[in-house]
Amino acid sequence: MVIPFEAIAPVATLVGLAAVGGWVFTTWLRIKNGYPLENSWGKSVYPKQNEEMVERVKLVSSENAQLRAEISAIKDRLATVERIVTDSSYRLDREIDALRGPAN
Repeated sequence: MVIPFEAIAPVATLVGLAAVGGWVFTTWLRIKNGYPLENSWGKSVYPKQNEEMVERVKLVSSENAQLRAEISAIKDRLATVERIVTDSSYRLDREIDALRGPAN
């Protein structure tokens, strides 16, 4: 049994249109969400670096450095709190008395 071309043509056309529509939709989603467009070899199609992007990277990098410094300070504070909580009360009392200064 041979299927005539007239019966296959509409189905093939619909499949082709669906494939092109899907490609257009995924490309639109990539553009909308800021993903770089790539060619078939995986290289960026438009590797543009304008001044705004460079400035944004600088701002994010400086914010990252500030947050890392803040996390480091918080870790130090947490270590101090853990030491105080797990320390014996006798040693803590001696340190508090030492901070008060010599007895008059």
